[in-house]
This record gives sequence, C-alpha cells and structure tokens, in this order.
Amino acid sequence: MFDKILIANRGEIACRVIASARKMGIRTVAVYSDADKEARHVRLADEALHLGAAPARASYLRADEIIAACARSGAQAVHPGYGFLSENADFARRCEDAGIVFIGPKAHAIAAMGDKIASKKMARAAGVNTIPGHDAAITSPEHAVHIAQGIGYPVMIKASAGGGGKGLRVACNDREAFEGFGSCQSEARSSFGDDRILIEKFVQQPRHVEIQVLGDSHGNVIHLNERECSLQRRHQKLIEEAPSPFLCDATRQAMGAQAVQLAKAVQYQSAGTVEFVVGQAQDFYFLEMNTRLQVEHPVTECTTGLDLVELMIRVAAGEKLPLTQAQVRRKGWAMECRINAEDPQRGFLPSTGRLVRFQPPQESLFQADTTREFGVRVDTGVYEGGEIPMHYDSMIAKLIVHGADRSDAIARMRMALNGFVIRGIGSNVPFQSALLAHPAFAAGDFDTGFIAEHYGQGFHPEDLAHDDPLFLVALAAYVHRRYRARASGISGQLAGHELKVGEAFVVVTLAASGENRHHAVTVSDFEGESGSSAVTLDGNRYQISSQAALGQIRVQGQCNGLDFCAQVERGVGRNPLALRIAHNGAQIDALVLSPLGARLHRLMPFKAAPDLSRFLLSPMPGLLVDVAVQPGQKVQAGEKLAVIEAMKMENTLLAAQDGVVGKIMVGKGESLAVDQVILEFQ
Repeated sequence: MFDKILIANRGEIACRVIASARKMGIRTVAVYSDADKEARHVRLADEALHLGAAPARASYLRADEIIAACARSGAQAVHPGYGFLSENADFARRCEDAGIVFIGPKAHAIAAMGDKIASKKMARAAGVNTIPGHDAAITSPEHAVHIAQGIGYPVMIKASAGGGGKGLRVACNDREAFEGFGSCQSEARSSFGDDRILIEKFVQQPRHVEIQVLGDSHGNVIHLNERECSLQRRHQKLIEEAPSPFLCDATRQAMGAQAVQLAKAVQYQSAGTVEFVVGQAQDFYFLEMNTRLQVEHPVTECTTGLDLVELMIRVAAGEKLPLTQAQVRRKGWAMECRINAEDPQRGFLPSTGRLVRFQPPQESLFQADTTREFGVRVDTGVYEGGEIPMHYDSMIAKLIVHGADRSDAIARMRMALNGFVIRGIGSNVPFQSALLAHPAFAAGDFDTGFIAEHYGQGFHPEDLAHDDPLFLVALAAYVHRRYRARASGISGQLAGHELKVGEAFVVVTLAASGENRHHAVTVSDFEGESGSSAVTLDGNRYQISSQAALGQIRVQGQCNGLDFCAQVERGVGRNPLALRIAHNGAQIDALVLSPLGARLHRLMPFKAAPDLSRFLLSPMPGLLVDVAVQPGQKVQAGEKLAVIEAMKMENTLLAAQDGVVGKIMVGKGESLAVDQVILEFQ
C-alpha cells in the first residue's frame, strides 16, 4: 500500500480523497493555485505545494507541474479526483512513465472512453445499445447544420472530450445548430483543450441513468447498481438518487450487464461510470463512460456501504476487489443535492465572493465512514469566511441523505436543506427545496427536461406555494414576540414607559408590487414552558416552541408537535425592519407591527424600484468574452448582446425587448462586477 499520495484537484473532492486516505493511514499532499492558498483542502492535507496562477490552465491543468510536485513530495501515487486532468489519457500515461501510480483506469481505457466518437464504436462492438448519430467529428457550423438535418431534430451537439455539461447544447432547428456548434467548440477548447464536436439524436423525455462499475487489475469487473441523474439544468446534474424510481428490475439488470460488458471490453481498472439515456418505454442507449470518480458517488456509497475512494486506492495498489457481484447490496434510498454558488433569482447565474455565513446541517453520516446508516452527510471544500473564486465550477458542497425509502430520503433532505445556511453569495438551496416539494418529483415522474418545463422563466422563492403559508406568518409573529420579550427585560427603562410585550399584532407580508397582506395575530406564552407560544391567526392555531438563540439564522423547534427547521433573519430584503422567513423553499418578508402601527403603515406611500430596463447590466462577476452589437444597431427581443465567462461556463446575455443600442460602456476582455453597466439603449 502507498505511504503518500498527491491529490491533483481542489475543493470538495480533494477533501473527500483526504478523508479516505487518512482512514487508511496514508499521508496526503495537496496542490493549490494562487486563488486556493487558503482553501480547505490545503488545510486538511499533510502538506501542500503551489502550482501556479488562479486560472486552471495555469495551475490544475499543468500536468508537468503536478508530476514535478509528486517528485518533490515523494508521493507514490496521484488521485486526480474529477474534472481537470482526471480523464486525460496523456496525463495518466506520463504519470506511469514517471513511476507514479495513477489512481484511476489505465491510459488506454481513458483514451478509448474519453473520446465520445471512439467510445460509441467500442460500445457498439461490445453489444451495448447505442443511440443514432454521426460518429465523425464536425468541421464547421455549416457542416453541423447539414448533419443535424440528416439525423433529424432535435439533436444533441457535444464536445467529443466533454463532460459535466460543458461543451453541450440541444438544437431544435438550423439556427440553434449553427450557434450551438460555435458555443460548444469554444467551451470545449477552453475547458478540455480539445474542440472536436459530434452530433447525435436527442431522445425526447429522456431519463439519465448511470451504472457505477468497478474493476481491478486481475480481470474482475462488477457493477454497483444505478443512479438516477435526470434532474438537470443546462445539462448539469442537480439532484441524484439511488436507486432510480423509474427502472424496473429487468431494465436495471440489463443495464448493469451491458455496463460490465463495456468495462471488460476496455479492460477497465478502477471506479468508473457508464451513462445511459433511457426512454419512456425503458429503452436505453449508451451515452458515455466517465473514466473517473463521479460527483454523485456518495449515493452509491450510502446504499452499498462501500467506500469508493478507498477501493480506487486499493485497486491502484494492485489489490483484488474485495467482493463479487452477488455480494453487492442495496439498502435504503440515498439522495444528493449539489449546492451551487449561483443565484436562482438572476437566472441561476454564477455568484462569487466571500462566504459570510456557511453553516451546513449537522452531519450524522461522514465521509469515508460507510458503517453508519440513515442520516445526513455534507461533502464540501469551503468554510465560513472563505472566498468563492470565479475561476472554477460553481459547486461548493454536496448534501447527501440516506433514508429507509424514497419518501424518508425526501423528508430528510427537505429538513437538511432548511437548515443549510449560506450567506454572502447566492446559492441554489431554495431552488433545491422547491424541486423536492414538487408533486411530480415526489411521484418520480420527471425527465431531463423537468426544470426547463417547470422553471423556464426562472425561480423566485416568493412565488413558491408553501404547504401551509400561514405557518410562515405564525413563525414571524412568534420570533418577533420573543425579541420583544427579551427587550422588555432591559434594565434602566424610563418608569411608566417600559416596553410592553403584548399579545395582539398584525403581520404585514411585503410584496414587490406594494400589494401587501395584513394578518391579525395573537401570540400568548404557555405557562412554565420556556420558548413555547400559541399563535392564532385566521382561525388557525399554531403551538410553536424552539430553544434557538435569538439572532441565530437557523431556527429548529416544533410546531403542533412536529419537528421543523426554518431560517429567520432581521434587516434583510425590501425593508430593514422586516423579518425574512424561509422554509421548504418558500420565503416571505414580514413586518410585525402593533394594530396601530399596521394602520399607519397602510398610509405609507409605495416606492417602486427604479426602471433600469434601458441598461444591460452584468448579472454576475466575470470576464466579458464578447460584445455582439454596435452603437446605433437595432436589436430585437431575444437577440444576443454579450457573452460573459464565469466558473468555466459561457453565459449569453439576450435583449429583453426591442431597442437601439446607444453607448457601450466596457470592452471585450474586461473583468466585470455584478450589476456593472455593459451598454445603454437609446
């Protein structure tokens, strides 16, 4: 077994590998860029070496520097994690040539499966179902349109060396095929250094289901069941689960068998994933093979009780697999939510900056500990006070739950999301809560187009219908009365003018339109029960109790005998005096006033937000890659105006309405701040 390994990655996956290595008694070496010198993985590792500047191409993609770091540190092996160089056959080959063990498959397997064109041919030869498409690289946008017309729309345009949703577009007509080719090629070139593009038929209403495989150097290959990964936005997975709520046992077994056939055909050694697209009739087709550890591997670890990172290390050290196919178990139901640094209210655009608050829910499952069953686990590479840089992908944590069945897993995940506190940057936590609450998701009735269908116009927490919206109002009144009770105990109050706590209040829920709602509320304490109150409004009674300290964002307690977890803040949102209440993805801003104060508040004039429609504002920090218009040019709604690159993705800004371009404020290649003016319309 190895004494020391180097982890050629960053963020949560680097921390995840460190956890397993530490359990095995193996010392670890971290590498870092200028942007990551204070990162969590650097702090956790036994030692750390600097690679280069912040951009990935100047640090984490520098194979020569990583191999040199192995030599300097004495690391006998390198774990590539996922992304960066994890599926780079040349890097794996160079490691082996330098006498460094690559903790992953052999270079020939990476090369065969990393090329989507070659992998489809090999899959077909191995008896694996493949999807119709064009197996040769596409040379130009015009060529892409011609091929797409021959296959028949819709088609999927994707980078041959791509992965993680980068370099991938779905085209439904000639214009989308022409433009999609250019975007995919540009993203592929910057992310993978390989701009070859292929096109294949896009299966409508598809499910994305993948099979985890595991092979060793002794010819043994097994599969570890499937993962359902259909909930995606822009082809990037958001929620994964195991098992799939859609597959029947016959399809499950057939997919597992074909995945093993392909792995054996390529002489696969290590953990890998064979991805399939599954139609509504449970017909399935090979999509690609990821020759690395997947982001969503924890759900397989939970349901099988196996540590995949440890198994990768043991296989790389020459050990045999410790189990046969017949010994693979499946217990309970696991789910993973990817917590991304992105703002749902700004069209899910990346959000960077300092993590002013980062308080994950309490864990009962831990990385590299597969003996515990049913609970919560958080895999992350960030910490409170740390910085989220713009140079890397947007995922900051993975929230994983393991339940007895699917309904139990959903309930655990909803509670865990309610308790996940992230401030300073935008996050998709409220959106994840909304997805879990959707009736179609609860019923297992969804496909890869689910988010585009139901949230095509974006997501706003205030628009989400709560199961019991009056609970949010009651909680606002409960917390407000606790604040008043504390204030009433302050010493030195003027005699005869002491603060009275009171029981009658009016909760004003604030709306952006100014059409606020008023709720008459009565709050009374229970005798002898600290932190417990009865809240009555609109004929409903809520008995709420909590021992959470005032000022604490996460509030846990009981309401009418049932556990709840919500988030409560003062001084945020539209009114600095309001309380913001968030629960199960829904959110309200509420003023809790006396009856007289509420009457006076009705008389206050409504101040509308300023009209900024004549400006194109940068919705995020990033690099201005392109300005597609000129001063004086007429544009129509939906027309491309500019392209911003952030977190390894190109984001196209479109015109919201018809107009004429006036003045362009910034130039191509400039770094933009959030809400910075890019151009002004006449």
